[in-house]
Amino acid sequence: MRTPQSIRTCVDVALRRRPADVVIRGARLFDLATGELTHADLALCGERIAAVGEGYEGRAVVDARGLTAVPGFVDAHCHVESSLLTPYEWERLVLPHGVTAAVCDPHELANVAGATAIDYFRACAAGMLLRLQVQIPSCVPALPGEEAGAALDARAIAPYAADGALAEFMNVPGVLGGDPDALAKLAAFSGRPVDGHAPLVSGDALNALCAAGVANDHECCSAAEALGKIRRGMTVLIRAGSVAKNLDALAPLLTLTLCDRLCLCTDDRDPLDVRDEGHLDAAIRAAIARGLDPLAVYRAACLTPARAFGWQGRGLLAPGFAADVALLSDLAGCRVERVVCRGRLVDDAAFAARPPAPDDAPFRRSVRCRPLTPGDFAPPPRAGARAIAVGEGTLLTRDVPAEGDGLALGALVERHGGSGRVGKAWVAGFGLRAGALASTVGHDSHNLCVVGADPADMAAAANAVREQGGGFAVAAGGAVRACLPLPIGGLMADRPAAEVADALAGLRRAAREATGTPLANPFLALAFLPLPVIPEARLTLGGFIHV
Repeated sequence: MRTPQSIRTCVDVALRRRPADVVIRGARLFDLATGELTHADLALCGERIAAVGEGYEGRAVVDARGLTAVPGFVDAHCHVESSLLTPYEWERLVLPHGVTAAVCDPHELANVAGATAIDYFRACAAGMLLRLQVQIPSCVPALPGEEAGAALDARAIAPYAADGALAEFMNVPGVLGGDPDALAKLAAFSGRPVDGHAPLVSGDALNALCAAGVANDHECCSAAEALGKIRRGMTVLIRAGSVAKNLDALAPLLTLTLCDRLCLCTDDRDPLDVRDEGHLDAAIRAAIARGLDPLAVYRAACLTPARAFGWQGRGLLAPGFAADVALLSDLAGCRVERVVCRGRLVDDAAFAARPPAPDDAPFRRSVRCRPLTPGDFAPPPRAGARAIAVGEGTLLTRDVPAEGDGLALGALVERHGGSGRVGKAWVAGFGLRAGALASTVGHDSHNLCVVGADPADMAAAANAVREQGGGFAVAAGGAVRACLPLPIGGLMADRPAAEVADALAGLRRAAREATGTPLANPFLALAFLPLPVIPEARLTLGGFIHV
């Protein structure tokens, strides 16, 4: 919130009556309003840009000669928990990649712990350098009948409507069918951005969803689907995540004509991929390498998401705008050398100046299922059964006959201390020749999910994650080969990002060697196996369902 004094200070800096707090000197500026590349200094006053020009004096100077300045990037949709890191550690990972703002839906942790998760994320956001917009989870659980660790109805989230926006609304059947609680949630947040989640929705159903107030969608897998939603007034978010990669399919739309209706987002991106490839900078780099106009791409990464979420004063390098700047050694290659966020250079001292991280104790010891035995994973009959076929680089699955070689057994174990049910279904696409994989990251209810070729190995992997309070495990030959503890809600590690990235690399290697899976990231495929709001087939506590 600006004060009269802070406005006067910015005016005085712009008029050269007083020095700026920081001057970024010598950079080439990429103007996302005009597409021009110009040389000018940026005079920063507190958390804002006070002036763009030459010869400004500053108490501190950032030498940016040879670098190109662009606005800080905005991740238009993400789940911080899916990085397997706490919010503070996630910020330390992504901010050096130029991400100075993000729209976050904490529904993963909320499905484990309810409204306490929202309060925790808000407390984290208050202490962070980057702007973390914490949306209010709309679907906890994702659909009625799911057994999550908590349930948030319209009455529970209404108190957050005064200063919050509604996160991805996955209960499309509830909207179309006139479910009273679904409609009450939309009404409570009317006038504020409502995030969508509408894979393959079109025609009358799309009209109805837009009429209900849903503003955007991040589930488009084809240009035709995305264009249909843009025509109905939606903003489409192009995902560049660890498992969902839609840039190739949607790239033809990312033009100067349509870039004001398109944003970039990650949705789910793990620290190993960020370490090895990058974050939104990787998506920008890949888009420009495809021959897309850099102005359209950078607008989708900076300006369009700011406007889509009503953030005035963000997304341009202009007076009055946020002092969030990425300094690049290569504009087309999006090579981020230095980052300025809230008017200060991002370095170890900036991270050290944050207040202490909020207490995560309420989210520990969240895995409350009984010990599992091989008998819990006895395979069901295959005759006449259906199987869930997963694929690389997509969240969509297929409903196929449970026939032929290469099938594995998938099992979902209720882990929040409720029914204790175990649902089972045949799964294709993991390519397991032996062993088993287990995870307490199982979108969105986050029960314990296991896929395996042997019941004894499935029990060993499941018990390993149970005993460590959540996480991932690989088992083969009756022994646990590798694991990664995620004790915070069964979703997040209490370790630095670099250690988690190294552990993930070892986990993937162990999965390939012990089970023979060809999937590059089998644990992400496993995590989305139980998500009942994305077509076509899924695993639930009741077994196989056709979405």
